Amino acid sequence: MRRRLEELGLADQVEVMSAGVYAQEGQKASSLAVSTLADRGILLEEHRSQPMTPSLLQKADIVLVMEEAHRRSVFYLQPQQLGKVYLLTELIGRHDDVKDPYGGPAQGYELTVKLLQQVIDAGLPRLLKLLKLSDPRDSSRIPTTPGSTG
Repeated sequence: MRRRLEELGLADQVEVMSAGVYAQEGQKASSLAVSTLADRGILLEEHRSQPMTPSLLQKADIVLVMEEAHRRSVFYLQPQQLGKVYLLTELIGRHDDVKDPYGGPAQGYELTVKLLQQVIDAGLPRLLKLLKLSDPRDSSRIPTTPGSTG
């Protein structure tokens, strides 16, 4: 998600954070996650886990979860924040869990990364709409300057 927003020139407008419902503070990413994403130019060596906290939920404008069980966990932690929690696949009009490949074979990581890429790419327009940001790829919007027509 962070990479796609950077590619759109929106990195200065959207802060992407990662937090886990079941995460333990300061854990490294699994070696398979690191190698799978490194193959795509995404570096995770310095990434450390952090648990989802009431403070993070309060600061967030949008919370994307990969599984419905995560949404339930957010509900139990901060029910008043539930209105800004979306299942990631809801961005593309679906309601499927994206299972965590942790502890599984490399093939599971590959499949998960491909699915995440597809969902993020197809879901970016909806995410930007939820964040009230215009999509720089939308050529139907012609920028106007004072004194110009269009």
